[in-house]
Amino acid sequence: MSFNIVPEKINFPEEEEKVLKFWKEIDAFQTSLKKSKGRKPYTFYDGPPFATGLPHYGHILAGTIKDIVTRYAHQTGHYVSRRFGWDTHGLPVEYELDKQLNIKSSEDVYKLKGGIGEYNEKCRSIVMRYSKDWENIIGRMGRWIDFKNDYKTLDITYMESVWWAFKTLNDKGLVYRGYKVMPYSTACRTALSNFEANQNYLDVEDPAIIISFPLVEDPETKFVAWTTTPWTLPSNLALCVNPEFDYILIEDLELNQKLILAECRLEELYPSEKKPEEGEKKQTTNKKKNNNRRKKRQQQQKKKQQPKKQQQQQNKQQQQQQPKKQQQQPKKKQEQKKEKEEEKKPKFKILKRFKGKELEGKEYVPLFDYFYEEYKPEGAFRVICGDFVTKDAGTGIVHCAPGFGEDDYQICLDNDIIKRNGKILCPVDESGKFNEKVTDFANRYVKECDEEIIEMLKGKKRLLSRSKISHSYPFCWRSDTPLIYRAIPSWFIQIGPIKKQLLVNNLKSKWVPKNIQEKRFHNWLQDARDWAVSRSRFWGTPLPIWASEDFSEYIVIGSIEQLKELSGTKEEITDLHRHNIDHITIQSKKGNGVLRRVEEVFDCWFESGSMPYAQIHYPFENKELFEKTFPGDFVAEGLDQTRGWFYTMLVLSTALFNKPPYKNLIVNGLVLAEDGSKMSKRKKNYPDPMLVVNKYGADALRMYLINSPVVHAGPLQFTEKGVHNVNRAVFLPWYNAYRFFVQSSNMLFLDYNVKFVFDPKLNNNSKNEMDKWILSLANNLLKFVKVEMSEYRLYTVIPELINFIDELTNWYLRCNRDRLKVSKGVEDCLDALHTMYEVLIIMTKIMAPFAPFITEMMYQNLRKCIPESFEYENGEINEKSIHFMMIPKSNESIINETIENSVNSFKSVINTGRKVREKNNLSLKVPLSEITIVHKNETYLKELQLMENYLKKELNVKKIVFDNVEENWVKFTAEPNGRKLGRRFGKRFREFNKLIRELDHNSISEFKTNGSIVINDEKITLDEVIINRGFVANKTKYAGMEEGPVTVVINIELTPELLEEYYTREITNRVMRLRKEAGLIPSDQIEIFYEITNDSDGTSLKKPCLEKTINNKKFTSYFDKNLKTKLIPLNLLPEYLLEYKIKDNYDDKKLHSIGSAKLKLLFVKKDLVVDFKKVGENEELNLKVAHKVRGMKPTNDKITVTIDETTVNLVLGLNVFENVSDMVFN
Repeated sequence: MSFNIVPEKINFPEEEEKVLKFWKEIDAFQTSLKKSKGRKPYTFYDGPPFATGLPHYGHILAGTIKDIVTRYAHQTGHYVSRRFGWDTHGLPVEYELDKQLNIKSSEDVYKLKGGIGEYNEKCRSIVMRYSKDWENIIGRMGRWIDFKNDYKTLDITYMESVWWAFKTLNDKGLVYRGYKVMPYSTACRTALSNFEANQNYLDVEDPAIIISFPLVEDPETKFVAWTTTPWTLPSNLALCVNPEFDYILIEDLELNQKLILAECRLEELYPSEKKPEEGEKKQTTNKKKNNNRRKKRQQQQKKKQQPKKQQQQQNKQQQQQQPKKQQQQPKKKQEQKKEKEEEKKPKFKILKRFKGKELEGKEYVPLFDYFYEEYKPEGAFRVICGDFVTKDAGTGIVHCAPGFGEDDYQICLDNDIIKRNGKILCPVDESGKFNEKVTDFANRYVKECDEEIIEMLKGKKRLLSRSKISHSYPFCWRSDTPLIYRAIPSWFIQIGPIKKQLLVNNLKSKWVPKNIQEKRFHNWLQDARDWAVSRSRFWGTPLPIWASEDFSEYIVIGSIEQLKELSGTKEEITDLHRHNIDHITIQSKKGNGVLRRVEEVFDCWFESGSMPYAQIHYPFENKELFEKTFPGDFVAEGLDQTRGWFYTMLVLSTALFNKPPYKNLIVNGLVLAEDGSKMSKRKKNYPDPMLVVNKYGADALRMYLINSPVVHAGPLQFTEKGVHNVNRAVFLPWYNAYRFFVQSSNMLFLDYNVKFVFDPKLNNNSKNEMDKWILSLANNLLKFVKVEMSEYRLYTVIPELINFIDELTNWYLRCNRDRLKVSKGVEDCLDALHTMYEVLIIMTKIMAPFAPFITEMMYQNLRKCIPESFEYENGEINEKSIHFMMIPKSNESIINETIENSVNSFKSVINTGRKVREKNNLSLKVPLSEITIVHKNETYLKELQLMENYLKKELNVKKIVFDNVEENWVKFTAEPNGRKLGRRFGKRFREFNKLIRELDHNSISEFKTNGSIVINDEKITLDEVIINRGFVANKTKYAGMEEGPVTVVINIELTPELLEEYYTREITNRVMRLRKEAGLIPSDQIEIFYEITNDSDGTSLKKPCLEKTINNKKFTSYFDKNLKTKLIPLNLLPEYLLEYKIKDNYDDKKLHSIGSAKLKLLFVKKDLVVDFKKVGENEELNLKVAHKVRGMKPTNDKITVTIDETTVNLVLGLNVFENVSDMVFN
């Protein structure tokens, strides 16, 4: 046989495990790299993940995209180095260790026996904890990437390149020291990047208060501000107004106070001034509810405080005095009326209006005096102007605490209340506790002090209102504790000087999808601020800055050699982590004594952003290699990396090389839980990835992820059912097509002794239209994939690949099954096999990057029909793995648009014909005498005639008539759309009504084709006319349906001959279905026995005559050809053969019912059978002989059997036969 037998059922995960074993045996990945040495390099940058946790669906998705693109690059003639990388520094590692060692603050680190050194070495020991799991999971997903030659951000070579980059930026004047208000985790005691802060927003309820700030010049007049962070009020240094807003001075008639606020924000103090829209949750509404609740609680408290007897007495009096219900109603109405009148009373009056800029410079009385003496001389406690004040919340007056708000810091800096390199008010320590200067709340966690601060303000009569507000607030992504914003001393990279070039370089690369590049990322770049690259941590690449105590002098080091030279140290520097270099000092050249290294380490985003050059130790090594391959050809990560890795790479690349770091970039969306929420380990709202892989296979998971919105940055709500459906709808049909091809090739060898050997030259010789069509489609697919993959549009490629599998299985294979079963001769079968083989090989090559396992499995069997010495036109040989093969180029000479159009028309007619059958309750199994295809275009009909034989087969008809005279079958009539034309023509409508109704069939047909018609110089379109289609043929004989310009008409009359043919097919169908249930393959030899009950007269579909059909000699050859054996009445079955029964359908009503008749079937393995009558009279001996001969092979048509010393001689064709049918019918 040409191929290994392919089983009917497949376990995809098990087959994938076999492929993994095969790849390991041949060292497939490394072999592919060796084979591609010397080709044009394709540079891929892999973003380094943390190894402190296991990969999730986001990693698997990004990894799949990377694997597909790099595999495709390899299979299109490139050398693709694929190194895995690890982000080994930063908060995730320290956080894990802090939990282990119960470390709460930096002091705890210093208290360790080995100090920072012990801490860092413990970090080093856990950083690669899950690396083997990563390698196993990524390998199981089929991704080829080099783990042995990986890079780590903790490597000394990597860290040295990071130093070089920072020194280069400093030499360009882009580095400075300052303060930055940053998201800060009090649990982890570190600042976070905005990217990290954006990863974990939760809905919380916080206090929302309105407070007053009396003017120094007029204490009776007060500014009104609003805040949701009362703990920041002790640090207030200014109030900010928008210079362009309208502000008002009002007199509160209830409080008898004069207040200043923005006119557009009156609703904050007086909710009734603006009625909330329906369905809109307003904080003011919450405030009103809270006030009502507060009043109710006060009344209940007052009631509780009354003596028990007094309360009982009051209750009794109330019951005695309670009027009747009829009397109570008027009083209630009066109370409601009084309340409404109270509500109508004005609560304030406006005294004055002015612009915000008129308030600038006015001084106010601070809420607290903790920092009055220190900051009053600096110009604090006055009104300043800023355009960040908005109209959507608050009072239009913002309280500014520069140590706890980015806008606050910047506006106070701009107004000289604080200095860039000077002191900054931040009385909160690294654990989030007030320091000793805030005497009332010292050593207490800030957010726990909110309520007491509010009570203190109330006591000072500065509290105007209090309520609660529900809003989304950032939490630490590691500890799940609320973040605060806190001023941190930092080292910065200036973005301003390079911003213009950042925007230019952004547009030099190709993004998929493009809108992320042009909108989201562009906007982020436009608003980008200076980048704080330092972190007060221990485990990271140390900042290479040696500075004097007052920072008046500092040196940035760019290499180990420079450090040794400037410090004069003789020790060998083998590691650059803090504990190995912090002791090294440099002598000041300016008289500042000793310069010591600053304590900070790099933000890990600076390290990962340095990956393109740091991974190969540039510029200390591989200088030529880097400069030759930079920028990289391809990167891919998730949407969240637009503000992370994509951004940091672009900033550093632009600042260092004035180039974008990548040429092509794919942004994937987020994989969410099935309900649309974020996937959470804690909630367990998603299936374990490896359980899914072990259940359905990695190929199925890969295809499911790639054929979804996430490939173009949309969200995917993950469902396990979706992965299952990939196997069901894509891989199983493809596998079955491959299996049928293998079976057909093997049967050709078994039945005709013709071994299939692939010869690509034969494919161009096939005259069959469907062969030409599927090869044309395959080559068009190659052309399409090449274009789309060059544009990195994976989301357009996958649907086309899936669509091609559908065309192959549901059209080509179904239409050509008979040819592959040698129904039209060996030569025609070989044409079909060559075509099928060529298409399967093309598919395995195209699909190899997307589904590496199933393609390898198929290829290993398919390559058996290619001689080892075979060489393709491009010089390729019969490679050991599909992943060593190149994706072929499209053969333009095979692409045939005419054939493709013809088959498309064929498919359209087939679908219409099936609909007509369905409408008339005529199963496709029932043969019909005639079908007529009506189309006025003769060219269309001629093209369709090429498919005539296929049309007959697919629609199960004896004759096809092609008719270009529509009027023979249908008649179009038209009537006006009165609503549209009546409005358009008015009084002239009657005129057009008449003319439209008079249109003949041909005019209406042209109208339909053109989409418009001119009547009395007026152009009328299809939507203005109602076209009716009337079927004019004999409806008792014909039924028809129109699809576009085509009408399909079938003859619905059933003759006895047609019915008998139908029964023949039904009988065959039942046999084939039972074969399938029995797990038999075509080469399995069986004998079929039948029994029929409830047989009828054969006059209708419900009254068959099966016995008559089986015995009709006209159908004998049909049964022989399709069943490969004769049908034998069950009563002729030798009783002893029941022991060799394979399968029966006795208990399956669906399988043995044909109309009112019952067809019982029984299968027995085909083997030698003994005719007892012609052997002898000893029945016991005969039975033993019959069992003994099964499995034996005659010699010269003779068999000798010895039973209990008795020898029996048998002669083939006389008393022993090859099968029952030979014995019965011959």
